Amino acid sequence: MSNFIPKQYRKEQISISLDVEILKTVEQAAKDWDLSRNAFIGQCIEYALTNMKAPTDSSQSENQP
Repeated sequence: MSNFIPKQYRKEQISISLDVEILKTVEQAAKDWDLSRNAFIGQCIEYALTNMKAPTDSSQSENQP
């Protein structure tokens, strides 16, 4: 059996605003997966950042006013 070594995880508390319907979906999904809302959102963000594609020049110009 490996040893358990407690350690501090670097985290920072922030505030975000979400559309009411998205928040309802997040809360239900977190409940379905037996996770806290915070843990669920953190994992969603980590997944999105890991799997998103780099922007291309054409996509950047489409989003600019």
